[in-house]
Amino acid sequence: MTSAQPTPPTPAEATAEAMAEATAEATTESAAAAKAAAAAAKAAAAAATDPSANTFQVDLRGLVDLLSHHLYSSPRVYVRELLQNAVDAVTARQALDPEAVIRIRLSATANRVTIEDSGIGLTAAEAHSLLATIGRSSKRGGDHGLETTRQEFLGQFGIGLLACFVVARQIRVVTRSARDPHAAPVEWLATDDGSYTVRELPADARAQPGTTVVLEARPGAEEWLVPAKVEQLARDYGSLLPYDITFDDGSGDAPRPVTDRPAVWDRAFPTPAARRVALAGHCERLFGFTPLDSIDLDLPVAGVRGVAYVLPEPTSPAHRSGHRVHLKGMLLTDKADNLLPDWAFFVRAVLDTDTLRPTASRENLYDDETLAAVREALGARVRGWLTELAASEPERLAAFLSVHHLGVKSLARHDAELLGLMLPWLPFETSDGSMSLEEFAAAHSEIHFTRTVEEFRQIAPIAAAHGLGVINAGYTYDADLLALLPSVRPDLSIAELDAGAVTERLDPVPTAAELALAPFLATARTRLEPQSCDVVLRAFQPVAVPALYLDDRQARQERDRTAALDSADSLWSGILGALRGSAPRARLVLNHNNPLVRRIAALPDEALTATAVESLYGQALLMSQRPLRAADSTLLNRAFLGLLEWATHPAGTREDEK
Repeated sequence: MTSAQPTPPTPAEATAEAMAEATAEATTESAAAAKAAAAAAKAAAAAATDPSANTFQVDLRGLVDLLSHHLYSSPRVYVRELLQNAVDAVTARQALDPEAVIRIRLSATANRVTIEDSGIGLTAAEAHSLLATIGRSSKRGGDHGLETTRQEFLGQFGIGLLACFVVARQIRVVTRSARDPHAAPVEWLATDDGSYTVRELPADARAQPGTTVVLEARPGAEEWLVPAKVEQLARDYGSLLPYDITFDDGSGDAPRPVTDRPAVWDRAFPTPAARRVALAGHCERLFGFTPLDSIDLDLPVAGVRGVAYVLPEPTSPAHRSGHRVHLKGMLLTDKADNLLPDWAFFVRAVLDTDTLRPTASRENLYDDETLAAVREALGARVRGWLTELAASEPERLAAFLSVHHLGVKSLARHDAELLGLMLPWLPFETSDGSMSLEEFAAAHSEIHFTRTVEEFRQIAPIAAAHGLGVINAGYTYDADLLALLPSVRPDLSIAELDAGAVTERLDPVPTAAELALAPFLATARTRLEPQSCDVVLRAFQPVAVPALYLDDRQARQERDRTAALDSADSLWSGILGALRGSAPRARLVLNHNNPLVRRIAALPDEALTATAVESLYGQALLMSQRPLRAADSTLLNRAFLGLLEWATHPAGTREDEK
């Protein structure tokens, strides 16, 4: 960079000024800044005489490209930087003079944006030290002894006005210090080629302390300096800032307010209903939906205040909601996905904080121990809201659960107390219909569950007809909750549904009838032996179901072991053979009440009987909606073609009778 001053600099001073290669935040302590400038000059002079000491050289254009394409997500952040510097400047001015009149005015015309503040201002030395040194911030207590005031400022990283170069080809700063009443106004003028000038102005150039910053658009960035765009960005970023900020579009109309304080969640309302209406309107404007309810997120100890809005439509548990976070009133991000626990995917939050740390780009939250503690505390607030609804407003809780029961189930997996509290409300799909576990447990002391939706849908009508209590645990989180159920209801027996439990509930066939059908059953068992499937005869409802295919996890494991044994070499055959268990195989339960089954059992032709049994097996397998193995597909094709053969050839003309 190059530097021009009224008095020619010494070589050491020139070297010091050459170190100041960009822009930084323009605020606060004049004496501290002068001290920093003197220290920089001293260090530069030492470097000039010590050949082993060198200073970094920074290409401003390359750095601006880095900021605009990698650090910042969008050029829109330049408005935030302008507002931030102005707010920090008036904060410092109030600390110096609590009676000072505070004013921040933002304006925009064609290709130019101006912001004026009545803040602390700068001297010429401070302009050199703070406006053009990358990484130096006058708000860093460790550098300038401002530990007691640093928390009041927004900027901490020393990037400052540098961000404005993503849209500006030139930045002009006219400033006058409130700390040194004898200091002349100063003009700091920088361009995007990396050069800047500092010069003192006549005393009347800026009569009152404060700062005016003027940006001129760089080619291709004019859209970001359009008045309507600037006003919209200012409202988006600065609506909760602690000082009155106005915007002037140059039309001659009165300046319009940018800030809208206090935040809606901090305002007083005549009734709770009026507050809910106001919060619903705020959510509609901010997020574009009318919430089911709102949850206060008030953590005074953590410096967090805000509200969470409950989504009116179901959303995926895998969806990461973008929450809106303000830092000391300035919008930090509207895409914070690490603010609330993952299970709280059914809310969108907006809050203001003065304790959480921002990332260097100030576009997200730094994920540290403080944020982890706040996240846990905010999750506790959402959980407390659910507890209050369950205790006092069951109708609202039922309305919420009808939409977001998955979120509550996700939370209840890790919280036995909440699971016990929610049992009367959480819906489950059961063989008795959709109901809560509390209702279902009142009717069934022994509860069975299926791990897949397909298995449940096949067995549910039969289980209901025979008094067997079955829950569909094929949906997200349901199996986990059922595993936890005995911890809150020790009197209940929970077990995965197996083929034996179902068969035992079905009505046995009279002994005489079963003996009469023994040849038929022997044929059926022989035909289905290659499928590792047993055949049993029972009488059950509904009559329209001719056969029921029952399978369980143990049977599937044994079948997989047998399949692996058939294709294994001698070594693995011995190992797999040693693992043979006594687990039951899959079962084809034939319904003696069904007329079709009785007609098939009465067929005189054993080959036709075998083909018909294969057809019953295939139909039951398809009804169970399980994936078909290669052997099952082969059987289905053979049975289908066999029935076609019998159907299309009259008796005495079939190929096997010739």
